Amino acid sequence: MNILITGAGGQLGRDCIHIMQDDHNLRGYTSRRLDITSLEKVQREVAIVHPDIIINCAAYTAVDNCETEQDGCRAVNEQGAANLAEACAAADCRLIHISTDYVFDGNKPVPEPYTEQDPVSPLSAYGKSKLAGEQAIEGTMDNFLILRTAWLYGMEGKNFLKTMLRLSVANPKRTMRVVNDQYGSLTWTMTLARQIKKVLASDLTGLVHATAENYSTWFAGAEYFLQTMNVEFSLEPCTSQEYPTPAHRPTNSILANNRLKEHGLHVMQNWQQDIDDFVTLYRDDLLQEANL
Repeated sequence: MNILITGAGGQLGRDCIHIMQDDHNLRGYTSRRLDITSLEKVQREVAIVHPDIIINCAAYTAVDNCETEQDGCRAVNEQGAANLAEACAAADCRLIHISTDYVFDGNKPVPEPYTEQDPVSPLSAYGKSKLAGEQAIEGTMDNFLILRTAWLYGMEGKNFLKTMLRLSVANPKRTMRVVNDQYGSLTWTMTLARQIKKVLASDLTGLVHATAENYSTWFAGAEYFLQTMNVEFSLEPCTSQEYPTPAHRPTNSILANNRLKEHGLHVMQNWQQDIDDFVTLYRDDLLQEANL
């Protein structure tokens, strides 16, 4: 299939290219190569490439910055999604769009997960912009798959686990306080890319959840990762109130991958297995980067 991938310079976009390049004809676009906030540019590129599928990994993901940079946030997360949907609808092209757990308020009692049928109520500017993007797609076309995920990490770019490693390597004796009352599923972008590849051959449409199985807190996830990396570290759990951030984050970000399982398409694995595999594959590279 001819596949156009937006956000190809990010951790998920790069892993999608790595996983799919042997089986499909891929065109990967960074934001510099394709500005999805411009409908004209999106339409022009679709006319050139004639994709069967567009995978939209592009997003404004600086959650705290979204609170003060709401115009830029909405331009990418809402208008960009709307532009891709309009271009796909006109070209009879399928759209796979990556969304987020932040469309929920997180008030469900832990460990009850959020399903695809649960009502949405985002707390942050980021979550509101991503929900608006979902709604723009749903109102524009039928042949779409909105894939909600959470707590992503990979080898490319910045993420929570790599930050924990960098700080630990720089000063192993320094005790870092990590939030221990927010719950979710650390999800490796390589596994998510495999999941996206799996749904390519299906006719599944609508809304699906795709995160790693089971859950942890940020503290427990960081602790497990650093132990698996076999580095010296010092962590201390704290509450969200003790570590305030500009954006209000959901307490419960646990998602249930119900529809993928119902359709026999589920390939996501336990979050600890994801970390084990991630470290096995990249430990030396991670340490080298952390020491730069």
